[in-house]
Amino acid sequence: MGMGKRKFDDEQITDILREHQAGVTVADVCHRHGISEPTFYRWQSLQFGNVGLDAKRVRALEEENQKLKKLLAEAMLSAATLSEMLAKTTRGRN
Repeated sequence: MGMGKRKFDDEQITDILREHQAGVTVADVCHRHGISEPTFYRWQSLQFGNVGLDAKRVRALEEENQKLKKLLAEAMLSAATLSEMLAKTTRGRN
């Protein structure tokens, strides 16, 4: 596996990631704890993999979902309108 012993346990890693969520820049967090940015981002992806998605991503997905529902409703409405019009024109021909 990796070289040497892990410097940080899961709890410390969580605390370090929380600092960034609280508004500290990645560069500052890394500098303060003596870790590299790739290490930080690796921890972040592992953490979000375990916990699920971060709040911002969830919000973005919810907004996207609302837009898609609206588009679907509009598409269904225009399909219904079209089939009504089609039914009328077909009846008119007979």
